[in-house]
Amino acid sequence: AMSDEEITYENTGQVIDPVSDSMPKAFDEPTDNDKELTAFVIDHTDKWREYRDQNYLDSWLKYERVWRGVWEAEDKQRQSERSRVISPATQQAIETRHAEIMEAIFGNGEYFDIKDDVNDQTGGIDVQHMKECLTEDFAQDKVRKAIDSITLMGEIYGTGIAEITVGSEKQYKPMQVPIDQKQMAYGVGEKDRICVKLHPVNPKNFLFDPNGMSIDDCMGVAIEKYISIHKIAQGIASGKYRNVDIDTMYESDDIEPTKETKNFEDDKVKLLTYYGLVPKEYLSTEQFAEIEGTESVTDDYSDMVEAIIVIANGTLLLKAEESPYMMKDRPVISYQADTVPNRLLGRGTAEKASNMQSSVDGSMRSHMDSLALTTAPMVAIDATRWPRGAKFEVKPGKAVLTNGVPSEIVFPFKFGSTDGQSMETSKEFERMLLMATGTIDSNGTVSAVARDGQSMDMATATMIKKYKRVLINFQEDFLMPFIYKAAWRYMQFDPERYPSSDVKFIPTATLGIIAREYEQKQLAFLMQTLGAQSPLTPILMQGILENSSLSNKAK
Repeated sequence: AMSDEEITYENTGQVIDPVSDSMPKAFDEPTDNDKELTAFVIDHTDKWREYRDQNYLDSWLKYERVWRGVWEAEDKQRQSERSRVISPATQQAIETRHAEIMEAIFGNGEYFDIKDDVNDQTGGIDVQHMKECLTEDFAQDKVRKAIDSITLMGEIYGTGIAEITVGSEKQYKPMQVPIDQKQMAYGVGEKDRICVKLHPVNPKNFLFDPNGMSIDDCMGVAIEKYISIHKIAQGIASGKYRNVDIDTMYESDDIEPTKETKNFEDDKVKLLTYYGLVPKEYLSTEQFAEIEGTESVTDDYSDMVEAIIVIANGTLLLKAEESPYMMKDRPVISYQADTVPNRLLGRGTAEKASNMQSSVDGSMRSHMDSLALTTAPMVAIDATRWPRGAKFEVKPGKAVLTNGVPSEIVFPFKFGSTDGQSMETSKEFERMLLMATGTIDSNGTVSAVARDGQSMDMATATMIKKYKRVLINFQEDFLMPFIYKAAWRYMQFDPERYPSSDVKFIPTATLGIIAREYEQKQLAFLMQTLGAQSPLTPILMQGILENSSLSNKAK
């Protein structure tokens, strides 16, 4: 049944709008420039994907399986291996480092600070107000949760990557409005709010120019993923995307963020978002005629502009525009979990532990396979003297019928006893894994160093230095660029709340749990040596309180 307002248009190649009185708008047809631009982006990203997959993809899939404890046939250490046990050593190393880094970043409550530009003589703005606004907006947009996922992927894959998006969302809140002196109206008020969000990007969804050594050094970077078709439809309706004739498409699960037994394939669109340089003429509405004999390899690269290109299903151009951001910066940031010089991708904990993880798994599986042969009962039976059709079972109280003397017909045997050396060897490999990853636990410290306090302090201090290297990478390459980019976007799109000003951000990340406990102990020893009457004791006490996790330490 169809109401009077609903009108059906058949075979017109148009979007049906049953509410509007006017004729629906026809689909946008791509121009020659649009086709050239799409071919330019797809041609480059295809080459980048091939380079990435050939060099990194197999290793990334293996690291993910080890972290999740998922067994695959290709992970066998030998052909005859039957056990599928996976040691949690790498999982522990990843989670230990991840937890320590998160504590180092957010353990003190505040993870960034703002100061005025030294050369700014105008008096500027209230930097404290800007800091409070940023802190409030970051909490509302769940930046901490996003950073948690990004640093975890950094430890697994070696590189933490994120995309920064700007949007407007409606914010609802309960309100009461006076009608007159005696009556009050209760309801819900709404207002539009500019939000800057941080989206974690799996390296399997990230494409980059292999010639570049950083995000800004690349000609461009791209993020490809499957998204629900209803989001594309909403974007077309709001004018965010072009009005194209789009359909669902699912090629393979190579770009799914996690490996599942069976991925959901319905109502999905493959979306490629390119951030980078493109020839300026491709973004123009004018058509440029080519002159025969004047084409050159460098023609496409001579006049390029920073742009945002969105392509669906590999062919449909949804969006093509010059970078709308006032600083012309790319909304993608990354950091290396461990430094690999002159390369965009870093080295993660799973890569450091890979060799020792294979050794631990091999030793444990060898032990388990041996137990299968020495633990389960095995018997040899004279088939000529066994009753026809009888089923042989070994269980308490079982009566066994034989055609002759049972001791001559049924003979139990086993392949010796299992040697425990394999498990002892696996413990040594686990110690080496802790050594390779720079992690620590209750058992690792005791086995790695002597039990006296001085050796323990030396081991702890060495480990803290390794964590500081990761923290510096994160702060310099990720945290500070993100806060700058977020502040610029708020200044551009929400100028009332964020007046434009040249301010400087500084990281205030504290020491992690282990480093904090180590430093607290040193300060306590120093206070004990100086005594309660020393004028330095209150200063040291203040330092202990600042390093603590007390909720009321400011008071």
